[in-house]
Amino acid sequence: MPECLFTYGTLQPGHAPAAIASVAARLRLIGEGHVRGTLYDFGRYPGAILNTDSECKIFGAVYELPNDPIVLERLDDYEECIPGVPELSQYRRILHPVELATGQILNCWIYTYNRDVRTARIVESSRWNREKNKEA
Repeated sequence: MPECLFTYGTLQPGHAPAAIASVAARLRLIGEGHVRGTLYDFGRYPGAILNTDSECKIFGAVYELPNDPIVLERLDDYEECIPGVPELSQYRRILHPVELATGQILNCWIYTYNRDVRTARIVESSRWNREKNKEA
């Protein structure tokens, strides 16, 4: 099975900014999915803190990654993720089970927020929307 990526923010369909759009265009959409945890709003982008015991679901999209290691390297750069150096990373990329809308479970890469969230607003709907958060 190819590697998969779960996205809940700016990498979702139709939300990729110009800086990462060419990489996002190489991802093949599998479908909608969710993980358990809390989604935070940082204005131009969200951050997820996973918690398998949470009642809250974070909704997003699952993609199949192309067989090209450069894609994950570019995504890591975009997400300010330095594998192996979490203390310098804004996000950490981890493998985590994601439940698809069909009920199927896939292990996917997901970028989890790696900084303080105490001053961030929680996204109550658990669905981040770039247009809705443009002004924030």
